[in-house]
Amino acid sequence: MTLNEADTRAKLIDPALRSRGWNGDRGVIRREQTSAGAVQIINGKLCRSDSKTADYTLSILPSNSEQPVKVAIIEAKAEQYPPTRGLQQAKQTADVNRHNVPFAYSSNGHLFVEYDASTGLTTEPKPLSEFPTPEELQRRYEEYKDFKLDHPDAVPLLTPYYGGQDSVRYYQDAAVRSVLEKIAKGENRALLSLATGTGKTLIAVNILKRIADAGQLRKALFICDRDVLRNQGLAALKQAFSSDAAQATTGNPEKNARVIVATYQTLGIATEEDDSSFLRTHYPENYFSHVIIDECHRSAWNKWSEVLTRNPDAVQIGLTATPRQFEYMEVPAEDQKITNDNILYFSFPAYEYGIGPGIDDGYLALMQVERRETFIQQNVFSEREKNVTRTELGSGTLRDALTGEEVDIGDVREEYGAPTFEQRLVMPDRVHAMCEDLFQLLANDGDPRQKTIIFCVNIAHANRVQIEMNNLYAQWCNGNGVVRNDPYAFSCTAESGREYISELRGNGTRYFVATTAELLTTGVDVPVVENIVFFRYVNSPIMFQQMIGRGTRIDEAKGKLAFTICDYTDATRLMGSDLKLRISGSEPQNGGGSCKRENEQIIEVQGMQVHVSPAGKFIAVSTDDGNIDLVSIEEYERRVKDALVDEAGDLDGLKDLWVDPERRQGTMRKLPDNTRSANLLREFAAMYDYDLFDVLARVAFGFRPRTRAERAEAFVANNRQWLEPMQDQTRNTVLAVVSQFGKGGIENLEHRSMLSTPEVVNAGGSKALHGYPHGDAGDALVEVKRRLFGG
Repeated sequence: MTLNEADTRAKLIDPALRSRGWNGDRGVIRREQTSAGAVQIINGKLCRSDSKTADYTLSILPSNSEQPVKVAIIEAKAEQYPPTRGLQQAKQTADVNRHNVPFAYSSNGHLFVEYDASTGLTTEPKPLSEFPTPEELQRRYEEYKDFKLDHPDAVPLLTPYYGGQDSVRYYQDAAVRSVLEKIAKGENRALLSLATGTGKTLIAVNILKRIADAGQLRKALFICDRDVLRNQGLAALKQAFSSDAAQATTGNPEKNARVIVATYQTLGIATEEDDSSFLRTHYPENYFSHVIIDECHRSAWNKWSEVLTRNPDAVQIGLTATPRQFEYMEVPAEDQKITNDNILYFSFPAYEYGIGPGIDDGYLALMQVERRETFIQQNVFSEREKNVTRTELGSGTLRDALTGEEVDIGDVREEYGAPTFEQRLVMPDRVHAMCEDLFQLLANDGDPRQKTIIFCVNIAHANRVQIEMNNLYAQWCNGNGVVRNDPYAFSCTAESGREYISELRGNGTRYFVATTAELLTTGVDVPVVENIVFFRYVNSPIMFQQMIGRGTRIDEAKGKLAFTICDYTDATRLMGSDLKLRISGSEPQNGGGSCKRENEQIIEVQGMQVHVSPAGKFIAVSTDDGNIDLVSIEEYERRVKDALVDEAGDLDGLKDLWVDPERRQGTMRKLPDNTRSANLLREFAAMYDYDLFDVLARVAFGFRPRTRAERAEAFVANNRQWLEPMQDQTRNTVLAVVSQFGKGGIENLEHRSMLSTPEVVNAGGSKALHGYPHGDAGDALVEVKRRLFGG
């Protein structure tokens, strides 16, 4: 018999690697967790899949070093498969955007192939006896990175994490190493791009701590653009540096601390004529040896450039949550300026980890999108497609939104574009219709008391929306016999409401919905938020990324594993990948109604007929470059079909691979959304009683699906001649095994505890299966699976 993957690792690959020096002396072998377990929807419930573990990560351990340096990853396959089988998977996981290692390998225990990221070349298969030694990979790593590990600048790279290697996730370690490698190479600028919720602050703390422990930190400055970020950063830094990390205030520059945390506002921005800023007054040029700019995508260049230009010799690190490319036809010039400023100064990111990988790995919440279409005046037009004209406004009552005085129709614009709604043209009927639709969406999901952030046009709009949501909540409570706890919704803006953010985070019976303009777009960590709602038009991909970042965090303690984007303004058009930025005007061009006019009268129109309709549910699919793309359910099914046809060929091919766990998992990984695809398709089709085989066979080959129970019944009816010659105990045990399939599908048959279930044990258990006439218990189980899907 051939060895399975686990035995191939233990009996063939492990001894071969040890014989080549990978034994913990100069070369370290680890099985490293590479995911928290992707969030999936199974039988209508959110749960996690099993966490993933890299088969092998290889690290070199130079002499006199305590911290191994990761250089390679190996994907192992059972010996029956060719050595190239795991190469594509290994290349993907070893890419610089994930593990930041230059070498990827695939092996079947006898032969191996190597992919070298420095050259882009893959070798022909070689015997494992020729696998590179730690010394060889160290030499090649140093050539690729262009520095020597024994150079003084490389000491931080060889300095241990203060909390140990397991205190950081694999991608956080990759990000830390990417910066320390640039420093070792003699470079002093680095940009890190990681999605909101992936731990950028923790990464920054570990970079500074390893540099400090290496004896190379003199003074560090950690800059934020608002108080809440400063407080979060300071708390994290104090865990590592204790009292050696302190906050600078306008009354105290905290020059005794080694790590100073400050906001732009505290530092002040000076002009050439003004030499009195806090920065210039208290911190001479090159005062800091290290400077970290948090949320550098948020701040225009002139807010923090002086800090860098006054410390040209410092190691300077920028942290951003915004990808360097966006897929959208036009973006504001300001977005391109911020992106260009970052890249021109720091160069391209030393490391990137986007929303897509974060969701795939289970470190970010599963994202679902509910798009809505708003129609005005009895379905005459969708607001996204047409401006509202003066003639159409004539059917309503026009007033000055500030004074309440009636307005003559001749005094308003010829037309108003949708982006001006609720800003220049206030429509209470539209606000009511959108709020009513949203509240019904929440109620249909079980309970409207869900943690929700609604992004509004401005403060006045946020106030109107919170009033509508509170009214709808009061009506719902009265109609359902629920005790009302006010307020249900609150306005959180620059004027008021910030004191209730802690209530939004908590488990109380009030403050479920926050309506805001821009205050909550960034810097506020509320992991419990389940819904991000767009009632405002968004033209900035940078702002959009920040807004959805309020929902991407997972809160295990409160059971929050997913969030929904409720999109009323087509904001999710900004979600995509790999389309270069193109300059547009600073405001969206939407006919004659988009441009803001100084001192223009704000018009309120009442009596407009507005209703909201579903515009489809969409799935967020990760892309190869680490971003996400939205596809409709129909498009999603087409992509799954194409992938399955490519892998299986036809229905018989799918049956053959389905009974082989490794081939099945390999195929599932190649579906457009990885192993999550089949479960999502089952959820959308409500096929909870079906094995995933039937879900996929229906989509790919038009196969009429059978429930698990139907397959179990058909097995008994169609296999009487096969069962008849067996001993009674063996036959009864086979039937008990089949009953387990009826309960949980093929995964039940392959679970290690299946043979220990009471039904199987009482029928005869694994000993009875040894009476199978054509082999042992393992052969019997394989044949049972084959026959279950045979008809």
